[in-house]
Amino acid sequence: MAAAVSTAVTNKSHLSSALDKPFTSPSQKLLSLAVKTLPKPYHHHHRTLITAASKNPLTDVVSSKPNPDGLSFESYFDDDDDKPREECGVVGIYGDSEASRLCYLALHALQHRGQEGAGIVCVNDNVLKSITGVGLVSDVFSESKLDQLPGDLAIGHVRYSTAGSSMLKNVQPFVASYRFGSVGVAHNGNLVNYKQLRGELEENGSIFNTSSDTEVVLHLIAISKARPFLLRIVEACEKIEGAYSMVFATEDKLVAVRDPYGFRPLVMGRRSNGAVVFASETCALDLIEATYEREVLPGEVVVVDKEGVQSICLMPHPEPKSCIFEHIYFALPNSVVFGRSVYESRRAFGEILATEAPVECDVVIAVPDSGVVAALGYAAKAGVPFQQGLIRSHYVGRTFIEPSQKIRDFGVKLKLSPVRAVLEGKRVVVVDDSIVRGTTSSKIVRLLKEAGAKEVHMRIASPPIIASCYYGVDTPSSEELISNRMSVEEIREYIGSDSLAFLPIESLNKMLGSDSKSYCYACFSGNYPVEPTGKVKRIGDFMDDGLSGDMDSIDGGWLPGSSKVQKKIILNEVRTS
Repeated sequence: MAAAVSTAVTNKSHLSSALDKPFTSPSQKLLSLAVKTLPKPYHHHHRTLITAASKNPLTDVVSSKPNPDGLSFESYFDDDDDKPREECGVVGIYGDSEASRLCYLALHALQHRGQEGAGIVCVNDNVLKSITGVGLVSDVFSESKLDQLPGDLAIGHVRYSTAGSSMLKNVQPFVASYRFGSVGVAHNGNLVNYKQLRGELEENGSIFNTSSDTEVVLHLIAISKARPFLLRIVEACEKIEGAYSMVFATEDKLVAVRDPYGFRPLVMGRRSNGAVVFASETCALDLIEATYEREVLPGEVVVVDKEGVQSICLMPHPEPKSCIFEHIYFALPNSVVFGRSVYESRRAFGEILATEAPVECDVVIAVPDSGVVAALGYAAKAGVPFQQGLIRSHYVGRTFIEPSQKIRDFGVKLKLSPVRAVLEGKRVVVVDDSIVRGTTSSKIVRLLKEAGAKEVHMRIASPPIIASCYYGVDTPSSEELISNRMSVEEIREYIGSDSLAFLPIESLNKMLGSDSKSYCYACFSGNYPVEPTGKVKRIGDFMDDGLSGDMDSIDGGWLPGSSKVQKKIILNEVRTS
């Protein structure tokens, strides 16, 4: 048997965040543009990729989560959170009489991006009407509710967050009325200067109804004195920093905006009747039979109204830093994200692992569903059969009553069932997309061995995750990330596998070729393209779930302020405010 392979984080990309030479003020630039200007092809300004090593071992942290329903499901809840979570997905449709129903279907296609809240805003007779709710899209909307949303302009949103009693008020899209009319917004991403902006707005008398950073954008639009509406969006986006792919609805316009770094995806398509569609992924376009046209470019504002489609450059854009985890985990395999097929990317990740981390084995299996395509790539390259060694239940909700006599690995067993006929007496390679805390991986290894696997070799189709994300992905704090505390060999011992290998980041860069510098690797390196300044909320914790009271009174939810965040992971130290 080949020796255990360790491809630890020894190379970490030091990503350049230098901006191109600034344009004139976007507000001034916009006024001089022709009414219908189309975007020029976006040119990548490649920078030299510098590698540096960084490791910050910390003491193990055991995270416990409260159960809002009083049921016994702690083990399941922890298992369910042992993956990064995409914060949300957005949809916008203009020019179709069934806009709300098409929006509903598109949100179904994006359900994997958020399962705990959904909403649609539709415009009819210059009136914005909103329906939002907690739960899956099919739980929130019914035929009768969609009948209440007539009109040919709609925006929609699916949301992920942690559980919370006040979650409903944070479900998007948000709608606000102000002196120039009404506006609705759906946002995918996270603003790293949210706390600072909210503090300034509150000092000037703004009253906030939610704890979502998206509400800041509405306030900035409302206080802008610019005309027309497009200029107010431009002014607001000049002040916000971080990740945002947003769709806005007004009485007569649909507007799509993407941040200058292009962290989160946003694509544009068109239906055969001419209706224009924006969505987080192309899979949503496919379902409603809209033809994919292009991405909304980093730093671009696209306006759709009765005059047609207008496009402007929002602000100077640096080299794009699109989220690599869209290709590793978040997006569906049938989507095209950042101009690349997600399926082809994941298959290539598996092939790389088979080439660089081979091991003698009898069968290759996947942790479903996100590890399947990479496992297919591994199996094909290794010449070993791929089989379904783990069967996933698709009927698992958020809460379960556990028997009083505690069942070991209860949460994993609810979701994954081993197939003894595939595993018994076999040397098994199991492919997963990532390891976050390591809790689920250890239980999967034990599950496979209890089902008779002779050897279990873990192959992870991503580099080790050592840093939190602040751009719209829910990752644990850095001290909870197992790869930030342990070497690859220590992780292997912890999860109990016979060998363990991660996707080497240098091999990932090589596979991406000339596009490699256009991706954000902050979760693998701790080098942040837009460095968090001041106090920045951790996504997915209490802050985004209907916080009431003084934000500064919350323990452990903020990053320490720093004029320059060090390139080593100083973000591990979370200050008590």
